Amino acid sequence: MSEAVENVISSAIVKSFSQKLVDNLTLDVAIVGGGPSAMVAARYLAEAGVKVAVFERKLAPGGGTWGGGMLFNEVVVQDSAIEILDKFNIRHTEIADAKGYHTLDSVEMAAALIYGAVHAGAKIFNSVSVEDIVFKAGAINGLVINWTPVERLGMHVDPLTVIAKAVIDGTGHPSEIIKLATDKAMIQINTPSGKIMGERPMWVESGENSTVENTIEYYPGLFACGMSANNCSGGYRMGPIFGGMLLSGRKVAELVIAKLKK
Repeated sequence: MSEAVENVISSAIVKSFSQKLVDNLTLDVAIVGGGPSAMVAARYLAEAGVKVAVFERKLAPGGGTWGGGMLFNEVVVQDSAIEILDKFNIRHTEIADAKGYHTLDSVEMAAALIYGAVHAGAKIFNSVSVEDIVFKAGAINGLVINWTPVERLGMHVDPLTVIAKAVIDGTGHPSEIIKLATDKAMIQINTPSGKIMGERPMWVESGENSTVENTIEYYPGLFACGMSANNCSGGYRMGPIFGGMLLSGRKVAELVIAKLKK
Protein backbone atom coordinates (compact mmCIF):
# COMPACT_ATOMS: atom_id res chain seq x y z
CA MET A 1 0.00 0.00 0.00
CA SER A 2 1.45 3.38 -0.99
CA GLU A 3 1.99 6.04 1.64
CA ALA A 4 -0.93 8.44 2.14
CA VAL A 5 -0.47 11.65 0.19
CA GLU A 6 -1.07 13.59 3.39
CA ASN A 7 2.00 11.99 4.96
CA VAL A 8 4.03 12.47 1.80
CA ILE A 9 3.30 16.20 1.95
CA SER A 10 4.03 16.48 5.67
CA SER A 11 7.21 14.45 5.38
CA ALA A 12 8.47 16.54 2.46
CA ILE A 13 7.91 19.78 4.39
CA VAL A 14 9.66 18.50 7.53
CA LYS A 15 12.62 17.07 5.60
CA SER A 16 13.06 20.11 3.35
CA PHE A 17 12.86 22.65 6.17
CA SER A 18 15.08 20.59 8.45
CA GLN A 19 17.74 20.40 5.76
CA LYS A 20 17.50 24.15 5.15
CA LEU A 21 17.91 24.87 8.84
CA VAL A 22 20.84 22.47 9.25
CA ASP A 23 22.53 23.98 6.20
CA ASN A 24 22.28 27.46 7.73
CA LEU A 25 23.34 26.82 11.32
CA THR A 26 26.80 27.99 10.25
CA LEU A 27 26.92 31.16 8.18
CA ASP A 28 29.19 33.86 6.91
CA VAL A 29 26.60 36.50 7.84
CA ALA A 30 23.47 36.38 9.98
CA ILE A 31 21.03 39.28 9.57
CA VAL A 32 18.46 39.90 12.29
CA GLY A 33 15.29 41.61 11.09
CA GLY A 34 13.79 41.46 7.63
CA GLY A 35 13.17 45.13 6.84
CA PRO A 36 14.13 46.92 3.62
CA SER A 37 17.76 47.59 4.51
CA ALA A 38 18.20 43.95 5.54
CA MET A 39 16.68 42.64 2.31
CA VAL A 40 18.96 44.85 0.23
CA ALA A 41 21.98 43.75 2.26
CA ALA A 42 21.00 40.10 1.91
CA ARG A 43 20.81 40.34 -1.87
CA TYR A 44 24.13 42.14 -2.30
CA LEU A 45 25.83 39.71 0.08
CA ALA A 46 24.38 36.64 -1.63
CA GLU A 47 25.36 37.94 -5.05
CA ALA A 48 28.93 38.28 -3.78
CA GLY A 49 28.96 34.59 -2.86
CA VAL A 50 28.49 35.19 0.87
CA LYS A 51 26.47 32.61 2.79
CA VAL A 52 23.76 34.72 4.42
CA ALA A 53 20.46 34.13 6.19
CA VAL A 54 17.86 36.52 7.57
CA PHE A 55 16.02 35.82 10.83
CA GLU A 56 12.70 37.64 11.03
CA ARG A 57 10.50 37.62 14.12
CA LYS A 58 7.23 38.22 12.26
CA LEU A 59 5.44 35.93 9.85
CA ALA A 60 6.00 38.31 6.92
CA PRO A 61 9.39 39.94 6.29
CA GLY A 62 9.44 43.50 4.98
CA GLY A 63 9.52 45.51 8.18
CA GLY A 64 7.66 48.81 8.07
CA THR A 65 7.47 48.82 4.29
CA TRP A 66 4.09 47.14 3.87
CA GLY A 67 1.96 49.84 5.49
CA GLY A 68 3.45 52.83 3.68
CA GLY A 69 2.63 56.10 5.40
CA MET A 70 -0.18 55.63 7.94
CA LEU A 71 -1.58 52.67 5.96
CA PHE A 72 -1.57 54.58 2.67
CA ASN A 73 0.47 51.93 0.91
CA GLU A 74 2.76 54.32 -0.93
CA VAL A 75 6.28 55.36 0.05
CA VAL A 76 8.84 57.82 -1.26
CA VAL A 77 12.41 57.25 -2.44
CA GLN A 78 14.84 59.94 -3.56
CA ASP A 79 17.03 59.97 -6.68
CA SER A 80 20.15 58.70 -4.92
CA ALA A 81 18.54 55.29 -4.31
CA ILE A 82 16.72 54.83 -7.62
CA GLU A 83 19.53 52.58 -8.87
CA ILE A 84 18.65 50.09 -6.13
CA LEU A 85 14.92 50.22 -6.96
CA ASP A 86 15.76 49.52 -10.58
CA LYS A 87 17.99 46.59 -9.58
CA PHE A 88 14.97 45.03 -7.88
CA ASN A 89 12.62 45.97 -10.78
CA ILE A 90 10.49 48.16 -8.51
CA ARG A 91 8.42 50.70 -10.43
CA HIS A 92 8.39 54.33 -9.34
CA THR A 93 6.98 57.70 -10.44
CA GLU A 94 8.72 61.04 -9.99
CA ILE A 95 6.74 63.56 -7.95
CA ALA A 96 5.78 66.41 -10.28
CA ASP A 97 6.19 69.20 -7.73
CA ALA A 98 9.15 67.67 -5.88
CA LYS A 99 11.83 66.81 -8.42
CA GLY A 100 14.26 64.21 -7.20
CA TYR A 101 11.66 62.28 -5.21
CA HIS A 102 9.60 59.33 -6.40
CA THR A 103 6.49 57.54 -5.14
CA LEU A 104 6.09 53.78 -5.31
CA ASP A 105 3.74 51.07 -4.13
CA SER A 106 4.90 49.86 -0.72
CA VAL A 107 3.49 46.35 -1.19
CA GLU A 108 5.32 45.97 -4.50
CA MET A 109 8.49 47.23 -2.84
CA ALA A 110 8.30 44.79 0.08
CA ALA A 111 7.50 41.84 -2.18
CA ALA A 112 10.23 42.69 -4.68
CA LEU A 113 12.89 43.15 -2.00
CA ILE A 114 12.06 39.76 -0.48
CA TYR A 115 11.96 38.04 -3.88
CA GLY A 116 15.23 39.64 -4.94
CA ALA A 117 17.04 38.57 -1.77
CA VAL A 118 15.81 34.97 -1.92
CA HIS A 119 16.50 34.54 -5.61
CA ALA A 120 20.03 35.87 -5.14
CA GLY A 121 20.62 33.00 -2.72
CA ALA A 122 19.82 34.42 0.72
CA LYS A 123 17.73 32.28 3.06
CA ILE A 124 14.92 33.73 5.17
CA PHE A 125 13.69 32.16 8.42
CA ASN A 126 10.45 33.84 9.45
CA SER A 127 8.67 33.54 12.81
CA VAL A 128 12.10 33.13 14.39
CA SER A 129 13.14 35.40 17.26
CA VAL A 130 16.70 36.10 18.36
CA GLU A 131 16.81 36.01 22.13
CA ASP A 132 20.56 36.30 22.67
CA ILE A 133 23.95 36.42 20.98
CA VAL A 134 26.81 33.94 21.06
CA PHE A 135 29.76 35.78 22.62
CA LYS A 136 33.05 33.96 23.11
CA ALA A 137 36.56 35.24 23.78
CA GLY A 138 35.47 38.85 23.39
CA ALA A 139 33.94 38.32 19.95
CA ILE A 140 30.43 38.09 18.49
CA ASN A 141 30.11 34.51 17.24
CA GLY A 142 26.45 34.19 16.29
CA LEU A 143 22.85 34.14 17.46
CA VAL A 144 20.59 32.32 19.89
CA ILE A 145 17.25 31.62 18.22
CA ASN A 146 13.80 30.34 19.13
CA TRP A 147 10.34 30.32 17.58
CA THR A 148 8.47 33.60 18.00
CA PRO A 149 5.35 31.89 19.44
CA VAL A 150 7.57 30.28 22.09
CA GLU A 151 8.92 33.71 23.02
CA ARG A 152 5.52 35.39 23.08
CA LEU A 153 3.85 32.66 25.13
CA GLY A 154 6.68 32.69 27.64
CA MET A 155 7.22 28.94 27.24
CA HIS A 156 10.28 27.43 28.87
CA VAL A 157 11.83 25.98 25.71
CA ASP A 158 15.57 25.99 25.22
CA PRO A 159 16.82 27.71 22.07
CA LEU A 160 19.22 26.72 19.29
CA THR A 161 22.31 28.56 18.08
CA VAL A 162 23.50 29.89 14.74
CA ILE A 163 27.22 30.52 14.31
CA ALA A 164 28.26 33.38 12.03
CA LYS A 165 31.40 35.31 11.13
CA ALA A 166 29.44 38.57 11.15
CA VAL A 167 26.07 39.68 12.52
CA ILE A 168 23.99 42.56 11.14
CA ASP A 169 21.44 44.22 13.42
CA GLY A 170 18.52 45.17 11.19
CA THR A 171 15.93 45.19 13.96
CA GLY A 172 14.88 48.79 13.38
CA HIS A 173 14.26 51.40 16.04
CA PRO A 174 15.14 49.26 19.13
CA SER A 175 18.56 48.00 17.89
CA GLU A 176 17.77 44.77 19.72
CA ILE A 177 20.94 42.84 18.92
CA ILE A 178 23.34 45.64 19.76
CA LYS A 179 21.36 46.25 22.96
CA LEU A 180 21.88 42.60 23.89
CA ALA A 181 25.59 43.03 23.24
CA THR A 182 25.90 46.18 25.36
CA ASP A 183 23.65 44.96 28.18
CA LYS A 184 24.71 41.31 28.49
CA ALA A 185 28.20 41.17 27.01
CA MET A 186 28.86 44.68 28.43
CA ILE A 187 30.81 45.74 25.37
CA GLN A 188 31.58 49.32 24.36
CA ILE A 189 30.30 50.04 20.87
CA ASN A 190 31.62 52.47 18.27
CA THR A 191 29.72 55.59 19.42
CA PRO A 192 30.93 58.66 21.37
CA SER A 193 29.50 57.25 24.61
CA GLY A 194 30.29 53.62 23.89
CA LYS A 195 26.58 52.95 24.32
CA ILE A 196 23.42 53.19 22.23
CA MET A 197 22.75 56.91 21.79
CA GLY A 198 19.02 56.61 21.07
CA GLU A 199 16.87 57.76 18.18
CA ARG A 200 16.01 61.45 17.92
CA PRO A 201 12.76 63.04 16.65
CA MET A 202 11.81 63.32 13.00
CA TRP A 203 13.94 65.40 10.63
CA VAL A 204 13.67 63.86 7.19
CA GLU A 205 16.76 65.26 5.46
CA SER A 206 19.06 64.66 8.41
CA GLY A 207 17.61 61.24 9.09
CA GLU A 208 18.09 60.11 5.50
CA ASN A 209 21.75 61.13 5.51
CA SER A 210 22.53 59.81 8.98
CA THR A 211 20.97 56.42 8.25
CA VAL A 212 23.73 55.83 5.73
CA GLU A 213 26.47 57.57 7.73
CA ASN A 214 25.64 55.56 10.85
CA THR A 215 25.75 52.24 8.99
CA ILE A 216 29.08 51.03 10.38
CA GLU A 217 30.75 48.20 12.26
CA TYR A 218 29.86 48.90 15.90
CA TYR A 219 31.99 46.15 17.37
CA PRO A 220 34.22 43.59 15.67
CA GLY A 221 31.84 41.41 13.69
CA LEU A 222 28.73 43.36 14.70
CA PHE A 223 27.14 45.80 12.22
CA ALA A 224 23.90 47.79 12.12
CA CYS A 225 21.85 49.03 9.19
CA GLY A 226 18.68 51.04 8.66
CA MET A 227 16.93 52.54 11.67
CA SER A 228 18.94 50.32 13.99
CA ALA A 229 22.07 52.20 12.90
CA ASN A 230 20.36 55.54 13.47
CA ASN A 231 19.26 54.49 16.95
CA CYS A 232 22.77 53.38 17.84
CA SER A 233 24.37 56.66 16.81
CA GLY A 234 21.60 59.09 17.77
CA GLY A 235 20.27 59.91 14.32
CA TYR A 236 16.90 61.45 13.49
CA ARG A 237 13.93 59.41 12.25
CA MET A 238 12.55 60.10 8.79
CA GLY A 239 9.14 58.48 8.32
CA PRO A 240 7.94 56.84 5.08
CA ILE A 241 10.89 57.82 2.90
CA PHE A 242 13.08 54.83 2.19
CA GLY A 243 16.07 55.90 0.12
CA GLY A 244 18.38 56.01 3.12
CA MET A 245 17.24 52.54 4.18
CA LEU A 246 18.05 51.07 0.78
CA LEU A 247 21.43 52.80 0.62
CA SER A 248 22.19 51.64 4.17
CA GLY A 249 21.53 48.03 3.15
CA ARG A 250 23.92 48.29 0.23
CA LYS A 251 26.56 49.99 2.38
CA VAL A 252 26.48 47.40 5.16
CA ALA A 253 26.82 44.63 2.58
CA GLU A 254 29.90 46.35 1.14
CA LEU A 255 31.41 46.77 4.63
CA VAL A 256 30.83 43.12 5.53
CA ILE A 257 32.18 41.85 2.20
CA ALA A 258 35.33 43.91 2.69
CA LYS A 259 35.76 42.53 6.23
CA LEU A 260 35.26 38.93 5.16
CA LYS A 261 37.86 39.32 2.42
CA LYS A 262 40.43 40.28 5.06
